Amino acid sequence: MRPGVTGLKYESTAINPYLGIILAVIAVSFSSIFTKLAAAPPLAIAFYRLFFTVLLLAPLSLNAAGRAEFTRISRRDVFLAFISGAFLALHFTVWISSLNYTSVASSTVLVTLQPLFVITGGFFFFKEKISRKGLAGIALALTGSILIGINDFRIGGKALFGDLLAFSGAFFVAVYFLIGRSLRGRLSLFPYVFLVYGTTSLFLLIFNVATATPLYPYPWQDWLWFFLLALVPTILGHTVFNWALRYVQAAVVSVSILGEPVGATILAYFIFQEIPGLLQLAGGLTIILGLYIFITSSFIQDK
Repeated sequence: MRPGVTGLKYESTAINPYLGIILAVIAVSFSSIFTKLAAAPPLAIAFYRLFFTVLLLAPLSLNAAGRAEFTRISRRDVFLAFISGAFLALHFTVWISSLNYTSVASSTVLVTLQPLFVITGGFFFFKEKISRKGLAGIALALTGSILIGINDFRIGGKALFGDLLAFSGAFFVAVYFLIGRSLRGRLSLFPYVFLVYGTTSLFLLIFNVATATPLYPYPWQDWLWFFLLALVPTILGHTVFNWALRYVQAAVVSVSILGEPVGATILAYFIFQEIPGLLQLAGGLTIILGLYIFITSSFIQDK
């Protein structure tokens, strides 16, 4: 725990941050699986994913310690949490919308370019530096991501518009991570994510209403997938990433998420019998190697 940080008395560091990040990558790998299993429109899925997350986290966020911390949070930090949630909502909206115009692989590759924005922002706003070994690991991981989707890139027309949407999603989620890196130094995990996820669900609700996306009725199976999306990739995934933001640089969390396509590919093989091609296998191995080099590089300096 960094000296001078208030409002973090009931936050534990029993789990190694890097182990937590690995477990979170496994958890978020289920995101595309559960989303694919649901029949509801993408925006409705995104809304219920965050809405159920807020409901599940409410008991942990609004207990006595949480309520006491909420009374001490400055207006500036509340505003920053609101902005963070807005950018997360924009990320979900543009990324999900991009899937209507371009291929899944192209969209995934472009949205996972977010480490480029996070690393740049971390350098300018937090003076976080990365060693040459770390940069080599990032380059390898990004190369692996491109290998996975290289066959699906399109040029021009609707596909180009979809690619632009996905790339903008990378920027929006990078801002979300960078704001989180700042706020997690002052706010405990559950009050922070409750504010951010609550804001995100509110914006997603507005987006659903604005696009006339129906919020009901859906088959009972969809409600199960909504719940699992909240529990596994959001609470056990994104929330653990947010926990780790207090202990490691934002770039570590950002680059580690590049492991999600690898985990999703493995799960898709067992659940949907989707057999990856040679380029996908090569890309996955390259990502794993790049992540190993990056995370084990000497650039990490815990604050």
